[in-house]
Amino acid sequence: MGFLGKLAEGLKKTRDSMAKRVDEIVNSFTKIDEDLFEELEESLILSDVGIVTSQAICSELRARIKKQGVTDSMQVKGLLKEILIEMLRGGEELNISTKPSIVLVIGVNGVGKTTTIGKLASNLKAQGKKVLLGAADTFRAAAIEQLEVWAQRSGVDMIKQSQGSDPAAVVFDAITAGKARGADVIICDTAGRLHNKKNLMDELSKISRVIAREAPGCAVEVLLVLDATTGQNALNQARQFKEAAGITGIILTKLDGTARGGVVIGIKQELQVPIKYIGIGEQIDDLRAFNANDFVEALFPSQEEQE
Repeated sequence: MGFLGKLAEGLKKTRDSMAKRVDEIVNSFTKIDEDLFEELEESLILSDVGIVTSQAICSELRARIKKQGVTDSMQVKGLLKEILIEMLRGGEELNISTKPSIVLVIGVNGVGKTTTIGKLASNLKAQGKKVLLGAADTFRAAAIEQLEVWAQRSGVDMIKQSQGSDPAAVVFDAITAGKARGADVIICDTAGRLHNKKNLMDELSKISRVIAREAPGCAVEVLLVLDATTGQNALNQARQFKEAAGITGIILTKLDGTARGGVVIGIKQELQVPIKYIGIGEQIDDLRAFNANDFVEALFPSQEEQE
């Protein structure tokens, strides 16, 4: 199965809830009126796009229909796809333009953070990058052990200290080792504990100072891992992390296990933080670089693709 087929398969639950509902609405109206917009907005909200973003989408849809003089309700879906692609596009590419580049990965326990790091390491290694992992989530011994398993599985080096060590010290060691070993990308796992935002901010501020001192001028990404199955809760988490940690991108996991994939749109639109990667399965190569066009086409396939 090719990438687009895999993506379409991974988004099946969301497509079955969101796209089917949109199709039903569009097909049931012979003319474009306010009732159609109200039903569309409701269907988007029910698909976890979020109230604010659903309203913004329908507002833009109204404006385009009026401007283009569209009267056939069957054209609504095409315009909706255009709007979604424009909303989701921008900043998707991972900035790893320097040698080394630093990627900090944050997120609460249970979202698949450590697994995601392992898959990202494997992904970058397959692109010919020399990757080094830093186990800077020293809060849990299990996090260090799990990352070690992924480092071995991905065939990359890893730097660690004991549980309870200073995370910034691990990042320091990882940068030192990465420079000495000629690493292209240094990926650091960090603890994302939201119950105390001040601790999180203090920890990340300290890590940022270490990076600025030890890797001046290097590209730095701060990626937040979110679990798509939590829907609007993922959006709320992203909002809190953005306030606390200045994130540069989002990785959304477990999209294949949920009908709530519409949350991708809400997160990008409301927070203006780019989606960098999406997880659409359990396999090591099921973490994929996000592409707005592919995502929307997989959600709203044409009649020929459906057949």
